[in-house]
Amino acid sequence: MTMVNRMIAATLAAALTVASPAAWAHSYREKGVAAPIADTALTVTPARDWNRLSGKPGKVAETWTLDGEQLNDVTFYAGVVPGEPLLRERNRKRAPLPKFTTATLLAEIPELLEGTYRAFKGIGTFAVTSSQPGRFLDHDAVTFAYDYLDADQLPRRGEAVATIVDKRLYMVTFDAPRLHYFGRGVADYRALVAATRLAAAPAPGQGGGR
Repeated sequence: MTMVNRMIAATLAAALTVASPAAWAHSYREKGVAAPIADTALTVTPARDWNRLSGKPGKVAETWTLDGEQLNDVTFYAGVVPGEPLLRERNRKRAPLPKFTTATLLAEIPELLEGTYRAFKGIGTFAVTSSQPGRFLDHDAVTFAYDYLDADQLPRRGEAVATIVDKRLYMVTFDAPRLHYFGRGVADYRALVAATRLAAAPAPGQGGGR
């Protein structure tokens, strides 16, 4: 076994060690079939089969994976409203999470995600490695990349795209071990981003009437 293969094997073993059994519970997301995200107007039509993890990490968030949450994690944030955090707070007094607000700018989204990860995951090492303008859901967006060391002590790499539509935050993040798994899965993440759609809000007087 080569040194690289040994490192990949060690990464896999460490990641699977910290993954809880509940994290593997999932429902199937079939190739070519539009799937709503977190019971919202955001939908994704995947180009390949995916697994959706049970439970919601946030009020309007859900996570998809191919091989398990610790190996490839795609999380959708489907319209975070002002005043809410990205993820559910575990302890509001001891570890409060930063909130998305009406004053939050696209350029500040990487900082919002960093603050969320630091508090929620309890990590000390996080670095945004790039940030640039982009397009997502037919709106101006920010695309950024980042590296961090998670609680499992494995170097991880991430990529994200985010936009703000009607004062709500829409974002998709991809996280994976930096060695092997990020490079293997990032194209699948980008395909999901390209296949994400947001249904138009009903015109005044159409739908949602009393």
